[in-house]
Amino acid sequence: MSAASLFCPSAGFRIMNPMSDQPLVGVVMGSKSDYEVLSAAIEILRALEIPCEARVLSAHRTPDQLFEYVASARGRGLRVLIAGAGGAAHLAGVMAAKTLLPVLAVPIAATPLNGLDSLLSMVQMPKGIPVATLAIGKPGAANAALFAAEILALNDAALYERLAAWRAARAQEVLDAKLPE
Repeated sequence: MSAASLFCPSAGFRIMNPMSDQPLVGVVMGSKSDYEVLSAAIEILRALEIPCEARVLSAHRTPDQLFEYVASARGRGLRVLIAGAGGAAHLAGVMAAKTLLPVLAVPIAATPLNGLDSLLSMVQMPKGIPVATLAIGKPGAANAALFAAEILALNDAALYERLAAWRAARAQEVLDAKLPE
């Protein structure tokens, strides 16, 4: 799905172009191959005009760099973190352990278990270290972006209106759907 398909042009929505210098959402993936899934989140964040940044950092292969990224996130203006990973999928949990920012997890199908291993890893966080886990794959990535938007819209009336308009456009798409005769 392209960013252009996320909006209803007749309603006059504009689509944000490149990621801003002042991101509010950090999208972190455990490997470059996860970008295909997490791009669904980035497209929605851009369409809703939410500045974001994307990074590849691994809980297992680059733990020091991940800790540094998470430790500096709030000070750099980030307000929500989205973490996508497959397999053991420790990325979101490790990030949540190092910050008080909301962490939204997206399980990715990267093994013969089709993401179920990642999903179970992400939802089984110990008490005191919450991670909000979404659906496996692109639907989960899209919903992570929408959930991040809802969190940010609590203190941003303009974003609330953009999000409401986005939702209304999705409802209209359903109502306009024509079935074969």
